[in-house]
Amino acid sequence: MDLGLTGKVAVVTGGSVGIGLAVARGFAAEGVHLALCARNADRLAGVADTIRAEFGVKVLAVPADVAVAADTDRLVQAVQDEYGGADILFNNAGTGSEETILNAPDEKWQHYWELHVMAAVRLSRSLAPLMIPRGGGAILNNASICATQPLGYEPIYNVTKAALVMFSKCLANELIPHGIRVNALNPGLVRTPDWEKTARILTEGRAQTWEQYLQTIADENAPIGRFATPEEIADFAVFLCSPRASYAVGSTYYVDGGWLRVTT
Repeated sequence: MDLGLTGKVAVVTGGSVGIGLAVARGFAAEGVHLALCARNADRLAGVADTIRAEFGVKVLAVPADVAVAADTDRLVQAVQDEYGGADILFNNAGTGSEETILNAPDEKWQHYWELHVMAAVRLSRSLAPLMIPRGGGAILNNASICATQPLGYEPIYNVTKAALVMFSKCLANELIPHGIRVNALNPGLVRTPDWEKTARILTEGRAQTWEQYLQTIADENAPIGRFATPEEIADFAVFLCSPRASYAVGSTYYVDGGWLRVTT
């Protein structure tokens, strides 16, 4: 299927690893030029070189922490200088948390608010006006199943991801008259390096291997009985950002192997 994305420009945050990297590669395979940002400059540069060599697209690599307003401004300026704007924004940068509400300080709440919500607000606010003269575009915010079905050990993650979903709906209503489609994505279990790192830590010195630990998590939560690969999430994300999904506006899509226990 031709997704009609050849020659477009996509901005991907958290684009050097996990879902962000898989989505970047998915866009590149469709002939999309990229602006990638991540905090680890060396890893980001390596990813950019690999994608350029493999797919023959342009890749702008901008080391940045999108939880910092000045860094988002610098990313937008770099995109404008290199491409004159963008057609797609995939707000992906984020990470899990671990705390209790009674013990978590304001500073931790504020950090995750900046990372999961304000980064999407700032980048959307800055890039949407640049999409309009290009004929519109697409913004996809990577949230989580935890926005609806929270995990007890990460209340801050749950709350900020839920806010990101509501932001997506509000932004969709505001931007669709300008031809910009906004949606949210709620993945379930995805086998990212973060999950593997956590599993290795939790099983160190135990009889259970980290692979067995992940399988237990999948068996307990996902009826499909396994984690998704980042590429499975990416295939859906790239489609949602393409003209083939032209009637998808203001919705939240669950890609969770059946984990969600309610209907939506």
